[in-house]
Amino acid sequence: MPATRTRFTDRTDAGHRLAARLAHLRGPGTVVVALPRGGVPVAAEVAAALAAPLDICVIRKLGLPHQPELGMGAIGEDGVRVLNDQVLRPARVTPGQLAAVEARERAELERRARRYRGDRPPVDLRGRTVVVVDDGVATGSTARAACLIVRARGARRVVLAVPVAPEDWTERLGDVADELVCVATPSPFFAIGEFYADFSQTGDAEVLRHLAQAAGRPVPGGGPPAADRELTVRAAGVRLTGRLTVPDGARGTVVFAHGSGSGRHSPRNRRVAEELNRAGLATFLFDLLTEDEEPDRQNVFDVALLGARLTDVARALPSDPALGPSAGPALPLGLFGASTGAAAALWTAARLGDGVAAVVSRGGRPDLAGARVLAAVTAPTLLVVGGRDHEVIDLNRRAREHLRCESELAVVPHAGHLFEEPGTLDRVAELARGWFREHFGADRGGAPP
Repeated sequence: MPATRTRFTDRTDAGHRLAARLAHLRGPGTVVVALPRGGVPVAAEVAAALAAPLDICVIRKLGLPHQPELGMGAIGEDGVRVLNDQVLRPARVTPGQLAAVEARERAELERRARRYRGDRPPVDLRGRTVVVVDDGVATGSTARAACLIVRARGARRVVLAVPVAPEDWTERLGDVADELVCVATPSPFFAIGEFYADFSQTGDAEVLRHLAQAAGRPVPGGGPPAADRELTVRAAGVRLTGRLTVPDGARGTVVFAHGSGSGRHSPRNRRVAEELNRAGLATFLFDLLTEDEEPDRQNVFDVALLGARLTDVARALPSDPALGPSAGPALPLGLFGASTGAAAALWTAARLGDGVAAVVSRGGRPDLAGARVLAAVTAPTLLVVGGRDHEVIDLNRRAREHLRCESELAVVPHAGHLFEEPGTLDRVAELARGWFREHFGADRGGAPP
Protein backbone atom coordinates (compact mmCIF):
# COMPACT_ATOMS: atom_id res chain seq x y z
CA MET A 1 0.00 0.00 0.00
CA PRO A 2 1.48 3.41 -0.91
CA ALA A 3 2.46 5.51 2.09
CA THR A 4 0.19 8.34 0.98
CA ARG A 5 -2.97 6.28 1.51
CA THR A 6 -4.86 6.77 4.77
CA ARG A 7 -4.51 3.89 7.20
CA PHE A 8 -6.02 3.69 10.68
CA THR A 9 -4.27 2.03 13.60
CA ASP A 10 -7.51 0.37 14.70
CA ARG A 11 -11.22 1.16 15.09
CA THR A 12 -10.59 3.41 18.09
CA ASP A 13 -8.17 5.53 16.06
CA ALA A 14 -10.70 5.62 13.21
CA GLY A 15 -13.39 6.79 15.63
CA HIS A 16 -11.20 9.63 16.93
CA ARG A 17 -10.48 10.85 13.42
CA LEU A 18 -14.08 10.54 12.30
CA ALA A 19 -15.35 12.40 15.38
CA ALA A 20 -13.17 15.39 14.45
CA ARG A 21 -15.24 15.79 11.27
CA LEU A 22 -18.55 15.65 13.11
CA ALA A 23 -18.05 18.39 15.71
CA HIS A 24 -20.74 20.53 14.07
CA LEU A 25 -23.34 17.95 15.16
CA ARG A 26 -22.64 18.25 18.87
CA GLY A 27 -25.85 19.14 20.70
CA PRO A 28 -28.76 17.71 22.70
CA GLY A 29 -30.70 16.66 19.60
CA THR A 30 -28.07 14.21 18.29
CA VAL A 31 -28.01 10.41 18.69
CA VAL A 32 -25.22 8.11 17.46
CA VAL A 33 -26.32 4.73 16.09
CA ALA A 34 -23.69 2.05 15.45
CA LEU A 35 -23.75 -0.98 13.18
CA PRO A 36 -22.53 -3.92 15.27
CA ARG A 37 -20.11 -5.36 15.64
CA GLY A 38 -17.27 -3.49 13.94
CA GLY A 39 -19.01 -0.12 13.93
CA VAL A 40 -19.47 -0.03 17.70
CA PRO A 41 -15.91 0.88 18.80
CA VAL A 42 -15.83 3.56 16.08
CA ALA A 43 -19.22 4.93 17.14
CA ALA A 44 -18.26 4.88 20.82
CA GLU A 45 -15.54 7.45 20.12
CA VAL A 46 -17.93 9.56 18.07
CA ALA A 47 -20.65 9.46 20.75
CA ALA A 48 -18.16 10.44 23.46
CA ALA A 49 -16.88 13.38 21.41
CA LEU A 50 -20.42 14.60 20.63
CA ALA A 51 -21.71 13.92 24.17
CA ALA A 52 -24.51 11.99 22.48
CA PRO A 53 -26.38 8.79 23.39
CA LEU A 54 -25.08 5.61 21.74
CA ASP A 55 -27.42 2.95 20.38
CA ILE A 56 -27.20 0.17 17.81
CA CYS A 57 -28.97 -0.77 14.60
CA VAL A 58 -28.49 -4.49 14.01
CA ILE A 59 -27.87 -5.27 10.34
CA ARG A 60 -26.79 -8.52 8.68
CA LYS A 61 -25.11 -8.72 5.32
CA LEU A 62 -26.56 -11.26 2.89
CA GLY A 63 -23.46 -12.88 1.43
CA LEU A 64 -23.44 -14.79 -1.83
CA PRO A 65 -23.93 -18.53 -1.18
CA HIS A 66 -20.55 -19.43 -2.67
CA GLN A 67 -18.75 -16.17 -1.84
CA PRO A 68 -20.13 -15.02 1.53
CA GLU A 69 -17.70 -12.12 1.87
CA LEU A 70 -19.42 -10.41 -1.10
CA GLY A 71 -22.75 -8.86 -0.11
CA MET A 72 -25.78 -9.37 -2.34
CA GLY A 73 -27.90 -7.34 0.07
CA ALA A 74 -28.67 -6.83 3.73
CA ILE A 75 -31.45 -7.22 6.27
CA GLY A 76 -32.08 -5.20 9.39
CA GLU A 77 -34.39 -4.70 12.32
CA ASP A 78 -38.03 -3.80 11.71
CA GLY A 79 -38.12 -6.14 8.71
CA VAL A 80 -35.93 -3.95 6.47
CA ARG A 81 -34.51 -5.80 3.45
CA VAL A 82 -32.17 -4.37 0.80
CA LEU A 83 -30.98 -6.28 -2.28
CA ASN A 84 -28.10 -5.39 -4.61
CA ASP A 85 -29.14 -6.33 -8.15
CA GLN A 86 -25.66 -5.54 -9.48
CA VAL A 87 -24.37 -8.48 -7.44
CA LEU A 88 -27.41 -10.76 -7.60
CA ARG A 89 -27.87 -10.85 -11.37
CA PRO A 90 -24.35 -11.87 -12.44
CA ALA A 91 -24.20 -14.46 -9.63
CA ARG A 92 -27.51 -16.04 -10.76
CA VAL A 93 -28.70 -16.58 -7.21
CA THR A 94 -31.96 -18.55 -7.12
CA PRO A 95 -34.90 -17.51 -4.92
CA GLY A 96 -34.34 -20.63 -2.83
CA GLN A 97 -30.68 -19.79 -2.23
CA LEU A 98 -31.56 -16.22 -1.30
CA ALA A 99 -34.25 -17.42 1.11
CA ALA A 100 -31.84 -19.84 2.81
CA VAL A 101 -29.19 -17.15 3.33
CA GLU A 102 -31.80 -14.69 4.59
CA ALA A 103 -33.29 -17.18 7.06
CA ARG A 104 -29.86 -17.94 8.52
CA GLU A 105 -28.93 -14.27 8.80
CA ARG A 106 -32.33 -13.34 10.25
CA ALA A 107 -31.79 -15.82 13.09
CA GLU A 108 -28.37 -14.32 13.82
CA LEU A 109 -29.78 -10.78 13.63
CA GLU A 110 -32.44 -11.60 16.22
CA ARG A 111 -29.87 -13.28 18.46
CA ARG A 112 -27.62 -10.25 18.39
CA ALA A 113 -30.46 -7.80 19.00
CA ARG A 114 -31.49 -9.77 22.09
CA ARG A 115 -27.91 -10.08 23.28
CA TYR A 116 -27.02 -6.42 22.90
CA ARG A 117 -30.26 -4.79 24.04
CA GLY A 118 -31.73 -7.29 26.46
CA ASP A 119 -35.03 -5.85 27.67
CA ARG A 120 -34.06 -2.24 26.91
CA PRO A 121 -35.97 -0.50 24.11
CA PRO A 122 -34.11 1.36 21.34
CA VAL A 123 -33.32 5.05 21.93
CA ASP A 124 -36.17 7.28 20.77
CA LEU A 125 -35.06 8.81 17.44
CA ARG A 126 -38.16 10.86 16.69
CA GLY A 127 -37.32 14.42 15.64
CA ARG A 128 -33.58 13.96 16.24
CA THR A 129 -30.40 14.07 14.17
CA VAL A 130 -29.14 10.49 13.91
CA VAL A 131 -25.50 9.77 13.04
CA VAL A 132 -25.23 6.26 11.59
CA VAL A 133 -21.67 4.92 12.08
CA ASP A 134 -19.85 1.87 10.74
CA ASP A 135 -16.15 1.00 10.41
CA GLY A 136 -16.37 1.51 6.65
CA VAL A 137 -18.52 1.15 3.55
CA ALA A 138 -17.88 -1.45 0.84
CA THR A 139 -20.96 -2.28 -1.26
CA GLY A 140 -23.16 -0.03 0.90
CA SER A 141 -25.99 -2.53 1.46
CA THR A 142 -25.74 -2.56 5.25
CA ALA A 143 -25.36 1.21 5.47
CA ARG A 144 -28.43 1.69 3.25
CA ALA A 145 -30.49 -0.65 5.42
CA ALA A 146 -29.44 1.18 8.59
CA CYS A 147 -30.36 4.59 7.17
CA LEU A 148 -33.77 3.29 6.12
CA ILE A 149 -34.38 1.90 9.61
CA VAL A 150 -33.50 5.08 11.52
CA ARG A 151 -35.55 7.15 9.06
CA ALA A 152 -38.55 4.88 9.64
CA ARG A 153 -38.06 5.28 13.38
CA GLY A 154 -38.63 9.00 13.06
CA ALA A 155 -35.18 10.56 12.59
CA ARG A 156 -35.48 14.18 11.45
CA ARG A 157 -32.04 14.18 9.85
CA VAL A 158 -29.83 11.19 8.93
CA VAL A 159 -26.04 11.53 8.77
CA LEU A 160 -24.04 8.55 7.51
CA ALA A 161 -20.47 8.68 8.85
CA VAL A 162 -17.63 6.20 8.22
CA PRO A 163 -13.84 6.30 8.34
CA VAL A 164 -13.32 4.90 4.84
CA ALA A 165 -15.39 4.28 1.70
CA PRO A 166 -15.00 4.00 -2.09
CA GLU A 167 -14.88 7.19 -4.16
CA ASP A 168 -18.42 6.70 -5.48
CA TRP A 169 -20.06 6.10 -2.11
CA THR A 170 -22.00 9.37 -2.20
CA GLU A 171 -23.58 8.35 -5.51
CA ARG A 172 -24.60 5.01 -4.02
CA LEU A 173 -25.97 6.31 -0.72
CA GLY A 174 -26.83 9.96 -1.20
CA ASP A 175 -30.52 9.13 -1.59
CA VAL A 176 -30.87 7.64 1.95
CA ALA A 177 -28.85 10.16 4.00
CA ASP A 178 -29.08 13.93 4.35
CA GLU A 179 -25.32 14.21 4.93
CA LEU A 180 -22.42 11.87 4.28
CA VAL A 181 -19.13 12.22 6.18
CA CYS A 182 -15.98 10.20 5.51
CA VAL A 183 -12.34 10.54 6.54
CA ALA A 184 -10.90 8.95 3.39
CA THR A 185 -12.20 7.78 -0.02
CA PRO A 186 -9.15 6.03 -1.51
CA SER A 187 -8.82 4.55 -4.96
CA PRO A 188 -8.39 1.74 -5.71
CA PHE A 189 -10.63 0.28 -3.00
CA PHE A 190 -10.87 -3.49 -2.51
CA ALA A 191 -11.83 -4.09 1.13
CA ILE A 192 -12.33 -2.07 4.31
CA GLY A 193 -9.72 -4.06 6.22
CA GLU A 194 -6.86 -2.98 3.94
CA PHE A 195 -7.06 0.50 5.47
CA TYR A 196 -6.61 -0.71 9.08
CA ALA A 197 -3.39 -1.92 10.68
CA ASP A 198 -5.56 -3.87 13.15
CA PHE A 199 -8.88 -5.01 11.71
CA SER A 200 -9.38 -7.96 14.05
CA GLN A 201 -12.94 -9.06 14.65
CA THR A 202 -14.94 -7.21 17.30
CA GLY A 203 -16.45 -9.62 19.84
CA ASP A 204 -19.79 -9.51 21.62
CA ALA A 205 -18.06 -8.72 24.91
CA GLU A 206 -16.50 -5.58 23.42
CA VAL A 207 -19.86 -4.46 22.00
CA LEU A 208 -21.55 -4.92 25.38
CA ARG A 209 -18.74 -3.06 27.15
CA HIS A 210 -19.00 -0.01 24.87
CA LEU A 211 -22.79 0.13 25.13
CA ALA A 212 -22.72 -0.18 28.91
CA GLN A 213 -20.02 2.46 29.31
CA ALA A 214 -21.84 4.91 27.04
CA ALA A 215 -25.06 4.48 29.05
CA GLY A 216 -23.32 4.63 32.42
CA ARG A 217 -24.36 1.06 33.26
CA PRO A 218 -22.15 -1.53 34.98
CA VAL A 219 -19.98 -3.32 32.43
CA PRO A 220 -21.16 -6.93 31.89
CA GLY A 221 -18.92 -9.38 33.70
CA GLY A 222 -17.97 -6.88 36.40
CA GLY A 223 -15.27 -4.26 36.61
CA PRO A 224 -11.88 -4.16 34.93
CA PRO A 225 -9.79 -7.34 34.99
CA ALA A 226 -7.41 -7.90 37.89
CA ALA A 227 -4.64 -8.18 35.28
CA ASP A 228 -4.47 -7.49 31.55
CA ARG A 229 -0.92 -7.13 30.28
CA GLU A 230 1.78 -8.37 27.95
CA LEU A 231 3.85 -11.15 29.50
CA THR A 232 7.10 -12.75 28.32
CA VAL A 233 7.82 -16.36 29.27
CA ARG A 234 11.03 -18.30 28.67
CA ALA A 235 10.26 -21.67 27.11
CA ALA A 236 12.53 -24.28 25.55
CA GLY A 237 15.37 -21.78 25.23
CA VAL A 238 13.44 -18.90 23.65
CA ARG A 239 11.40 -15.97 24.96
CA LEU A 240 7.72 -16.04 23.98
CA THR A 241 5.39 -13.08 24.33
CA GLY A 242 1.70 -13.27 25.10
CA ARG A 243 -1.30 -11.51 26.60
CA LEU A 244 -2.40 -12.49 30.11
CA THR A 245 -5.92 -11.47 31.13
CA VAL A 246 -7.13 -12.36 34.61
CA PRO A 247 -10.69 -11.45 35.67
CA ASP A 248 -11.27 -10.59 39.30
CA GLY A 249 -11.82 -13.83 41.23
CA ALA A 250 -10.71 -16.05 38.34
CA ARG A 251 -11.64 -19.73 38.73
CA GLY A 252 -9.19 -21.21 36.24
CA THR A 253 -6.62 -20.42 33.55
CA VAL A 254 -6.81 -21.32 29.86
CA VAL A 255 -3.64 -21.22 27.74
CA PHE A 256 -4.20 -20.86 24.00
CA ALA A 257 -2.06 -22.79 21.52
CA HIS A 258 -2.33 -21.26 18.06
CA GLY A 259 -1.65 -23.18 14.91
CA SER A 260 -0.95 -22.87 11.19
CA GLY A 261 1.18 -19.78 11.64
CA SER A 262 -1.40 -17.87 13.69
CA GLY A 263 -0.47 -16.06 16.89
CA ARG A 264 -1.77 -14.22 19.91
CA HIS A 265 -3.52 -11.66 17.69
CA SER A 266 -5.78 -14.29 16.09
CA PRO A 267 -9.23 -12.61 15.99
CA ARG A 268 -11.01 -15.95 16.41
CA ASN A 269 -9.09 -17.00 19.49
CA ARG A 270 -9.28 -13.50 20.95
CA ARG A 271 -13.04 -13.63 20.62
CA VAL A 272 -13.21 -17.00 22.39
CA ALA A 273 -10.88 -15.66 25.08
CA GLU A 274 -13.18 -12.68 25.68
CA GLU A 275 -16.08 -15.03 26.37
CA LEU A 276 -13.96 -17.09 28.76
CA ASN A 277 -12.93 -13.90 30.57
CA ARG A 278 -16.58 -12.94 30.94
CA ALA A 279 -17.20 -16.37 32.46
CA GLY A 280 -14.54 -15.74 35.12
CA LEU A 281 -11.63 -17.59 33.51
CA ALA A 282 -8.11 -16.21 33.02
CA THR A 283 -6.58 -16.54 29.55
CA PHE A 284 -3.06 -16.46 28.15
CA LEU A 285 -2.70 -16.02 24.37
CA PHE A 286 0.89 -16.23 23.19
CA ASP A 287 3.04 -16.89 20.15
CA LEU A 288 4.45 -20.42 19.97
CA LEU A 289 7.02 -19.33 17.38
CA THR A 290 9.41 -16.38 17.26
CA GLU A 291 9.28 -13.88 14.40
CA ASP A 292 12.32 -15.50 12.80
CA GLU A 293 10.76 -18.97 12.96
CA GLU A 294 7.30 -18.10 11.60
CA PRO A 295 8.23 -17.97 7.87
CA ASP A 296 9.38 -21.62 7.94
CA ARG A 297 6.20 -23.67 7.47
CA GLN A 298 7.92 -26.79 8.80
CA ASN A 299 7.90 -25.22 12.26
CA VAL A 300 4.11 -24.91 12.16
CA PHE A 301 3.81 -28.70 11.92
CA ASP A 302 6.61 -29.56 14.37
CA VAL A 303 4.36 -30.86 17.14
CA ALA A 304 7.25 -31.83 19.40
CA LEU A 305 8.68 -28.28 19.17
CA LEU A 306 5.32 -26.61 19.76
CA GLY A 307 4.36 -29.04 22.50
CA ALA A 308 7.65 -28.60 24.37
CA ARG A 309 7.22 -24.83 24.39
CA LEU A 310 3.58 -25.03 25.43
CA THR A 311 4.55 -27.39 28.24
CA ASP A 312 7.17 -24.96 29.56
CA VAL A 313 4.67 -22.09 29.41
CA ALA A 314 2.02 -24.16 31.22
CA ARG A 315 4.53 -24.97 33.95
CA ALA A 316 5.75 -21.38 34.34
CA LEU A 317 2.44 -19.55 34.20
CA PRO A 318 1.05 -20.49 37.65
CA SER A 319 3.94 -18.62 39.29
CA ASP A 320 2.66 -15.30 37.94
CA PRO A 321 1.45 -13.13 40.87
CA ALA A 322 -1.76 -12.21 39.02
CA LEU A 323 -2.89 -15.84 39.28
CA GLY A 324 -2.61 -15.71 43.06
CA PRO A 325 -0.30 -18.64 43.86
CA SER A 326 0.53 -17.15 47.25
CA ALA A 327 -3.11 -17.08 48.27
CA GLY A 328 -3.70 -20.79 47.93
CA PRO A 329 -3.51 -23.65 45.44
CA ALA A 330 -2.82 -22.86 41.78
CA LEU A 331 -5.82 -22.32 39.55
CA PRO A 332 -6.99 -25.26 37.41
CA LEU A 333 -5.24 -25.23 34.03
CA GLY A 334 -6.90 -25.74 30.66
CA LEU A 335 -5.53 -25.79 27.12
CA PHE A 336 -7.29 -24.46 24.03
CA GLY A 337 -5.71 -25.56 20.76
CA ALA A 338 -6.55 -24.48 17.21
CA SER A 339 -5.38 -26.27 14.05
CA THR A 340 -1.89 -27.69 14.70
CA GLY A 341 -2.01 -26.03 18.13
CA ALA A 342 -4.53 -28.72 19.11
CA ALA A 343 -1.87 -31.40 18.65
CA ALA A 344 0.54 -29.34 20.77
CA ALA A 345 -2.13 -28.99 23.47
CA LEU A 346 -2.66 -32.75 23.60
CA TRP A 347 1.11 -33.33 23.60
CA THR A 348 1.34 -31.05 26.65
CA ALA A 349 -1.66 -32.68 28.33
CA ALA A 350 0.01 -36.08 27.97
CA ARG A 351 3.22 -34.69 29.47
CA LEU A 352 1.60 -32.90 32.42
CA GLY A 353 -1.01 -35.52 33.28
CA ASP A 354 -3.15 -34.33 36.19
CA GLY A 355 -1.60 -30.88 35.82
CA VAL A 356 -4.09 -30.20 32.99
CA ALA A 357 -7.76 -30.15 33.96
CA ALA A 358 -9.32 -29.93 30.47
CA VAL A 359 -8.51 -29.54 26.76
CA VAL A 360 -10.56 -27.98 23.96
CA SER A 361 -9.65 -28.23 20.26
CA ARG A 362 -11.18 -25.87 17.66
CA GLY A 363 -10.90 -27.05 14.07
CA GLY A 364 -7.84 -28.90 15.27
CA ARG A 365 -5.52 -31.60 14.01
CA PRO A 366 -5.30 -33.88 17.07
CA ASP A 367 -4.18 -36.69 14.76
CA LEU A 368 -0.80 -34.97 14.40
CA ALA A 369 -0.07 -35.71 18.05
CA GLY A 370 0.16 -39.42 17.24
CA ALA A 371 -1.59 -42.46 18.68
CA ARG A 372 0.81 -42.96 21.61
CA VAL A 373 0.47 -39.38 22.78
CA LEU A 374 -3.32 -39.43 22.44
CA ALA A 375 -3.55 -42.62 24.50
CA ALA A 376 -1.54 -40.96 27.29
CA VAL A 377 -3.88 -37.94 27.67
CA THR A 378 -5.88 -38.03 30.90
CA ALA A 379 -7.50 -34.56 30.75
CA PRO A 380 -11.14 -34.46 29.55
CA THR A 381 -10.97 -33.42 25.89
CA LEU A 382 -13.55 -31.66 23.71
CA LEU A 383 -13.01 -31.70 19.94
CA VAL A 384 -15.00 -28.98 18.14
CA VAL A 385 -15.21 -29.16 14.34
CA GLY A 386 -17.25 -27.30 11.69
CA GLY A 387 -20.03 -29.28 10.04
CA ARG A 388 -18.72 -28.39 6.58
CA ASP A 389 -15.13 -29.31 7.42
CA HIS A 390 -15.62 -32.93 6.36
CA GLU A 391 -11.97 -34.00 6.13
CA VAL A 392 -11.16 -32.59 9.57
CA ILE A 393 -14.26 -34.22 11.06
CA ASP A 394 -12.94 -37.57 9.85
CA LEU A 395 -9.46 -36.86 11.24
CA ASN A 396 -10.93 -35.92 14.63
CA ARG A 397 -13.06 -39.06 14.74
CA ARG A 398 -10.02 -41.22 14.07
CA ALA A 399 -7.96 -39.36 16.66
CA ARG A 400 -10.70 -39.74 19.26
CA GLU A 401 -10.52 -43.52 18.88
CA HIS A 402 -7.04 -43.36 20.45
CA LEU A 403 -8.10 -41.22 23.43
CA ARG A 404 -8.59 -43.11 26.71
CA CYS A 405 -9.80 -40.07 28.63
CA GLU A 406 -13.28 -38.56 28.79
CA SER A 407 -13.90 -37.02 25.36
CA GLU A 408 -16.59 -35.55 23.15
CA LEU A 409 -16.77 -34.58 19.48
CA ALA A 410 -18.97 -31.52 18.90
CA VAL A 411 -19.85 -30.70 15.28
CA VAL A 412 -21.07 -27.12 14.75
CA PRO A 413 -23.68 -27.06 11.94
CA HIS A 414 -23.05 -24.88 8.86
CA ALA A 415 -19.49 -24.05 10.02
CA GLY A 416 -16.39 -24.26 7.83
CA HIS A 417 -12.84 -24.76 9.00
CA LEU A 418 -12.38 -21.18 10.24
CA PHE A 419 -15.87 -20.79 11.77
CA GLU A 420 -16.46 -17.58 9.81
CA GLU A 421 -20.18 -18.23 9.26
CA PRO A 422 -22.65 -16.19 11.37
CA GLY A 423 -23.01 -17.45 14.91
CA THR A 424 -20.63 -20.40 14.54
CA LEU A 425 -17.72 -18.92 16.49
CA ASP A 426 -20.14 -17.88 19.23
CA ARG A 427 -21.12 -21.54 19.47
CA VAL A 428 -17.46 -22.54 19.80
CA ALA A 429 -17.07 -20.05 22.66
CA GLU A 430 -20.17 -21.42 24.38
CA LEU A 431 -18.93 -25.00 24.10
CA ALA A 432 -15.45 -24.10 25.36
CA ARG A 433 -16.81 -22.08 28.25
CA GLY A 434 -19.10 -24.90 29.35
CA TRP A 435 -16.36 -27.55 29.05
CA PHE A 436 -13.77 -25.61 31.04
CA ARG A 437 -16.19 -24.49 33.73
CA GLU A 438 -17.50 -28.02 34.17
CA HIS A 439 -14.05 -29.56 34.53
CA PHE A 440 -12.58 -26.68 36.52
CA GLY A 441 -15.43 -26.94 38.99
CA ALA A 442 -16.21 -23.29 38.21
CA ASP A 443 -19.95 -23.93 38.11
CA ARG A 444 -19.79 -24.36 41.85
CA GLY A 445 -19.13 -21.41 44.12
CA GLY A 446 -20.76 -18.52 42.31
CA ALA A 447 -18.55 -17.80 39.31
CA PRO A 448 -20.16 -15.50 36.76
CA PRO A 449 -22.64 -17.24 34.44
